[in-house]
Amino acid sequence: MSGGQTLPIRLQEVVQLKNVGVKPENINFSSVSLESEKFVTICEKAGTSSTVAFIELANPASPQRRPISAESALMNPVSKVLALRAGNSLQIFNIDMKSKMKSTQLNEQVVFWRWISTKTLALVTPTVVYHWSMEGSSEPVKIFDRDASLASVQVIDYVADESEKWLCLVGIQDVGGRIGGSMQLYNVDRKVFQLIPGHAVAFAKFKADGAANASTLFAFATRDATGGRVQVIQVTQGEGAPAFQKRSIELSFPADVPNDFPVAVQASSKYDMLYVVTKFGYIHLFDIDSGTCLFRNRISAHTVFKSCSQPSTGGMICVNRDGQLLSVTVNEKTLVSFVCDKLQNVELGIRLASRNNLPGAEQLFQRQFDSLMREMKYRDAAELVARSPGSSLRNETTLGRFQNLPQMAGQAPPLLQYLSVLLEKGALNKIESVYLARVAMQQGRVQLLEKWINENKIECSEELGDMIRQADLKIALAVYLRANVPHKVINSFIENGAYDKILMYCEKTGHEPDWTLLLNNIVAVNPQAALDFALKITKHENGPKIDRAAAVDAFVHRNHVQEATSYLLEVLDGNNEADAALQTRLLEINLMANPQVADAILGSGNYSHFDKARVADMCEKAGLFQRALEMYDDLEDIKRVIVNTQQISPEFLVNYFGSMSVEWGLESLREILRTNKRQNMQIVVQIAGKYSEQLTPEALIAMFEEFEAPDGLYYYLGSIVNFSQDPEVHFKYIEAAAKVGQLKEVDRITRESTYYDPERVKDFLKEAKLSDPRPLINVCDRFDFVYDLTTYLYNNNMRKYIEVYVEKVNPTKTGEVAGALLDLDADESFVESLILSARANCPAAPLVENLEKRNRLKLLLPWLQQRLSEGSTETAVHDGIAKIYIDTNQDAEKFLKENQYYDSKTVGKYCEKRDPYLAFVAYRRGSLREDAVGSCDNELIEVTNNNSLFKLQARFLVEREDLDLWTMVLQDTNEHRRQMIDQVVSNALPECKDPDRVSCAVKAFMNSNLMSELVELLEKLVLGKNSSFANNHNLQNLLLITAIREEPTRVMEYAERLENYDGPELALVAIEAELFEEAFFMYKRFDEHVPAVRVLLDNLDSIDRAVEFAETVDKPDVWFAVAGAQLHARQVSNAVASYLRSDNAADYKTVIQIAEEEGAFAELVKFLRMARKHKKDSLIDTELVYSLCRTDSLSELEEFVSSPSSAKIQAVGERVFEEGLYRAAKILFSSVSNYARLAAALVKLGDFQGAVDAARKANSTRSWKDVTFACVDAREFRLAQIAALNIVVHADELEAVVSYYERRGHFAEIIAVLESGLSLERAHTGMYTELGILYAKHKPEKLLEHINLFWQRINIPKLIRVASDFHLWRELSVLYVRYDEFDNAVRVMMEHSPEAWDHVAFKDTIIKVSNTENQYKAVTFYLEEQPMLVNDLLQVLSSRVDHTRVVHIARRASHVPLIKPYLAAVQENDVQAVNDALNELYIEEGDYESLRLSIDTYENFDKVELARRCEKHDLLEFRRIAAYVYKKVGRFEQSVALSKKDDLYRDAMQTAAESKDEEVVEGLLRFFVDRDMRECFAACLYTCYDAVRPDVALELAWRNGMMDFAMPFMIQSFRDFSTRVKTLEEEQERMRSEKHEEKEKQAAEDARNLEQQVQYGGMLPAPGAPTGMPFMPQGPPPGAFGSY
Repeated sequence: MSGGQTLPIRLQEVVQLKNVGVKPENINFSSVSLESEKFVTICEKAGTSSTVAFIELANPASPQRRPISAESALMNPVSKVLALRAGNSLQIFNIDMKSKMKSTQLNEQVVFWRWISTKTLALVTPTVVYHWSMEGSSEPVKIFDRDASLASVQVIDYVADESEKWLCLVGIQDVGGRIGGSMQLYNVDRKVFQLIPGHAVAFAKFKADGAANASTLFAFATRDATGGRVQVIQVTQGEGAPAFQKRSIELSFPADVPNDFPVAVQASSKYDMLYVVTKFGYIHLFDIDSGTCLFRNRISAHTVFKSCSQPSTGGMICVNRDGQLLSVTVNEKTLVSFVCDKLQNVELGIRLASRNNLPGAEQLFQRQFDSLMREMKYRDAAELVARSPGSSLRNETTLGRFQNLPQMAGQAPPLLQYLSVLLEKGALNKIESVYLARVAMQQGRVQLLEKWINENKIECSEELGDMIRQADLKIALAVYLRANVPHKVINSFIENGAYDKILMYCEKTGHEPDWTLLLNNIVAVNPQAALDFALKITKHENGPKIDRAAAVDAFVHRNHVQEATSYLLEVLDGNNEADAALQTRLLEINLMANPQVADAILGSGNYSHFDKARVADMCEKAGLFQRALEMYDDLEDIKRVIVNTQQISPEFLVNYFGSMSVEWGLESLREILRTNKRQNMQIVVQIAGKYSEQLTPEALIAMFEEFEAPDGLYYYLGSIVNFSQDPEVHFKYIEAAAKVGQLKEVDRITRESTYYDPERVKDFLKEAKLSDPRPLINVCDRFDFVYDLTTYLYNNNMRKYIEVYVEKVNPTKTGEVAGALLDLDADESFVESLILSARANCPAAPLVENLEKRNRLKLLLPWLQQRLSEGSTETAVHDGIAKIYIDTNQDAEKFLKENQYYDSKTVGKYCEKRDPYLAFVAYRRGSLREDAVGSCDNELIEVTNNNSLFKLQARFLVEREDLDLWTMVLQDTNEHRRQMIDQVVSNALPECKDPDRVSCAVKAFMNSNLMSELVELLEKLVLGKNSSFANNHNLQNLLLITAIREEPTRVMEYAERLENYDGPELALVAIEAELFEEAFFMYKRFDEHVPAVRVLLDNLDSIDRAVEFAETVDKPDVWFAVAGAQLHARQVSNAVASYLRSDNAADYKTVIQIAEEEGAFAELVKFLRMARKHKKDSLIDTELVYSLCRTDSLSELEEFVSSPSSAKIQAVGERVFEEGLYRAAKILFSSVSNYARLAAALVKLGDFQGAVDAARKANSTRSWKDVTFACVDAREFRLAQIAALNIVVHADELEAVVSYYERRGHFAEIIAVLESGLSLERAHTGMYTELGILYAKHKPEKLLEHINLFWQRINIPKLIRVASDFHLWRELSVLYVRYDEFDNAVRVMMEHSPEAWDHVAFKDTIIKVSNTENQYKAVTFYLEEQPMLVNDLLQVLSSRVDHTRVVHIARRASHVPLIKPYLAAVQENDVQAVNDALNELYIEEGDYESLRLSIDTYENFDKVELARRCEKHDLLEFRRIAAYVYKKVGRFEQSVALSKKDDLYRDAMQTAAESKDEEVVEGLLRFFVDRDMRECFAACLYTCYDAVRPDVALELAWRNGMMDFAMPFMIQSFRDFSTRVKTLEEEQERMRSEKHEEKEKQAAEDARNLEQQVQYGGMLPAPGAPTGMPFMPQGPPPGAFGSY
């Protein structure tokens, strides 16, 4: 569609789906859905994964994907609501809210579905059509049944009108080789349907000229054997609308697309047109009203399968199979001219322009209007203007023409007739509305204007509002509102006192007035309303409209503290750091005016970011010490305030210390104590108790001790001691309690506490020598200071407390007490009586231990005997008796053997130095006890070793049967091992009859690797005479194993002598020991033939002996083993013979491998024939086929492959092909019909025609490729082309084929191949691209045509590189344009203009560039190379370039006059450089009228420079302009001087009047007086009245005899003076009245403030009032500090 700028449609690619990641296989009718112009949805499948992608067409570069498995997905036309279908299950999801809205399950398959509105889904099943609303919980509702005749069609569309009363189902099917269409039109109200032939359908709303309502039309397109038609029928007639006549329009199709048919009809309500799109991408544009086909062209080279309307542009969007989303709409700029010029239908063009307000017919309307005016057909002319598009006729010129027409008798003025006609046809524009309002105002019909405004019949404007304001403020406000004149609207609201409407209006219009000024004005009038207004604009949902500080100032400056406080409390939402200044301001104004209110605000805790230093200082001065403490952060300030404890709540003071640092807290406590220790002690103790952990007990204790306050220390520690784990705290508490005489607390703490230092407390209590020793007893008893306690009590003559301690407190310490008394040389009788008094309460062990250490054990004998008589089983008791018996030699051995309760280790240890044998007895008893087996083994071994009791040790070892113990004593580190082994061998084992004990001993010898000793032992046990273990199976095996390891020379002897052993197993052991002959003997003896022959083959490596052995036994298994050995020895012939004798083919894989390696294929054939009888394996058959090929037995090969087998013939064929056996390969490939490989074999054999035939049957890319290359090499280009056409359709192979041709220089041949391939259905982008590259290299003259024809199918970036390399600049620029790289295209055109530049193409491209620098380069380029076309270029760039920069470029090129048309066109932007350039041109051309117009219209130019240039101009008008410019810039003296110089006195007077400068005016007056220009003097007094001082005028007139000319001025001056005096008097009176009212108002306001202060103050306690009693856990009682 070249030349698209003159076409009546605009075509644009919205997005290319491939470019956003959509794969081509997912671009089809079932995967892509296009429900509206907002979204396109794609169901993507890649392998087993599925996703749903949806693209917002407003931002197509950012698709969104969700991992969803669905067959189809539809996005709602207006919102992100996604409908999903999988099978018969349907679900609706809200994407933004991430929630499921609805789901349902149908009993039938859904064959088609779509959104027919924003809330309804249509579901089409094979038999029924349902509608499903996405709102509520309703299920799908059946609408109608499908007609049976449509059962076989493929449903492609379902359409509903806006009311959903008319429905149409569309389907297609194959009818005699063409695609036929069928439609079922259904009416919901009448519940009837009609079958209509058709392919595509749409419902349209059409409103005819003059109709009140629109009618519903049914438009459908079809194509049958006779041709195609589009028919438009009215199905619902609008109320008051004329009947629509049926339209039947021919739908033509090109002859080269006989199978094309319409796939979509889309209606445009914006233009009242129909878009019809066909399958092959042709679009038809129809006008509904006239039934005319306006345009037909092809917009897509690929099949179009989905479309939808595009209401935003009045067009449509469609999708093709290549993934393009194309937007098509009417080109408003060219449609009318196209219809008039191309279609030669001026009448239709005028109707279109009038109906759709389109440009292009302005001149036609103008000529017709002029003709009607000349004919005096004014009403017809007015109706023509009403129908005209835009403002071509509806302007001030037309109004002037009607206004200047004479009024006919008996008729209304022509202007009113004209305006009446316009009102009948529609609404008036701005200019027309002002004219009409002026007439209505003159007639006093203001209410009629209000009616027209409400009916939107007139266009509101500021000028119209100002005009109506004089008569009716309400109507004027309505006009201002509609005209969007914010400052006038706000002024009107202020005048009416409607302050609440100001914000609403500003929000609605987006206007931002000076909110601070507005608030100040409202505060002065109504403070409460101002408060409400300030809160509204501050808390606006889009952010504050006013600075909060400024709002506060507005209230405070007028002393409205209450309103300011209320405002701040409302706007300080949350405790934000950014509000610090406002928080400070809030507290400041209340601390100065209402401290109670400030206290309440601080007490709320809502604010914390204010200036604490300043507020704290103000609180201290106001007596709010508590608040001051909360905010002070300096220690000196805190110390100064905190001593006022009588005015601060104790509860607050306690809590306040929780926020202080440790150092500051301690310093503050010291300051409080230092100020008044007696009065403040209780609060100090309370604070210390609560914050003990933070302030640390160490520091607090030091503080109390510093101020000599033991009672305070006692009460403080008493509050924390029960919860503290600090030893210092507990000690100091004990110390303090002792000092204040609280002995019960000392006793309690020493008894209960676990945290004090016992040593320190013990020492303190000993030094304190309390009258009651119980605290000391508690400490010594708990912490095992019994010795010290006994010593203290004994030395202080407190024996009674010793007896009490032993008998009642802790009898378990009797032993320690007795030991201490013995050390103190106490009487033994006292000690003995003390022990007896403890009786059974005293444990025996410590008692025995303490007396044993002091060699006084005999003292315990009475007590021990007493325990025995009581039946005690305590071990220590029996240990003590045993030790006494051992020492006294009272039958100790018997006691040790018979007693069950003593500890063997303890007693044995006691016996070792006294009697080793008794120690052995005690240890043996301990090791053999069932409840403590082995507990004394080590001690027993040690005592027997030390005392040479080896026989006892050997017997004990055999008896114990413990391998671990055996291991220990048999270690080579045991120096006594030999003596022990001798005793074991000679005495212990011979004496033993228990096999288990013998076995354990043998295992121990084995584990200890004492093999020589073991062999000797076993031989004695097994081969010895009269041995009870002679036939022991295990011992014989053990003997042989041991001999194999230690005595290999005797193994054969033992093997022959012994009989009861495991021969095969021992043979394996012998093999491991490399005793192969012994192993062979054992296998033969036990008839193990196969293992025996394996020994000969594997170990003795004697194949000959193995063959002899096989001949001897003649067993198949033996022959099989021999065959395997022969095979591995590469004796293939002998191995095959042995395999045949074994009749076993189990090793066929190995045989095949080795035989092939040795090349013994003849022998292999024999073996494989035998193997086939036993094995059904494809390998055998496969290798047999291969062997036949290698032996060149082709006849046998053909016979074998023709018979059934499991051979892998294909694999064998590949194998022999690689080995060059092509004849055999041919036979094999033919047998399996592998035409691809057959073709390759035929190529090798030189049969090219056969190869082509085989490749055709194979239809394989590789086959075609091989055949192609072979034919090229053989220069068989005809066959090569046949083959190549089957390859180039595969994109992956194309480049290789092209490269192969090119390397061999066959350029024309490969071009011919690709040119032929373009006609193929499977032609792809790569083919078009490669052909373009070949053209660029070898036939550049054909490249441009190729690009223009197929640019949509070319890989443009690739071709761009080639075109650049070969300097094909024209083609390169076209490629850049097609690829949307407009910057590069422009660059190429400018750099290579002789070849690449084209003016029309350059203009179309330059407006699309993204780099604006290229546009300025283009301007420079045109000025240098194409200066006559530069204005044409600048016209299209005018909205995109910086006009100042363009002017500078033109100045550098000295071509400013060339761009004058451009400068005139863009001067409306009021750019200084443009204005200066144009003004210079006007001066050079002498065009003063244009210069004056430019100066008056545009302000942005260098005025001084312009005036300087003009004041020296030869023409008077230019000098006059200079004076005018000087006046505009305020240089009035220069302007007046210049005017006087040229005798332009009127101009001089006007300039002086505008200056309002007395000196300028008086200078001009003197100028006139000096020249006796009396009339000018009078005129100047009149013109400059406001700037003339009366005394000066009177003086000049009186001196120069001009009193008569000055008298009118003087009269007026006296009049003004008297009026001003009167006004001042009235103003003074008004001010007195206002001042009086203000005083009364202030008094009332002060009363209200006082009342409010009382209300605020009533909610708070008085400063310093107590709020509750302090709590001090375990603190002192009231009055406890009376001593201070």
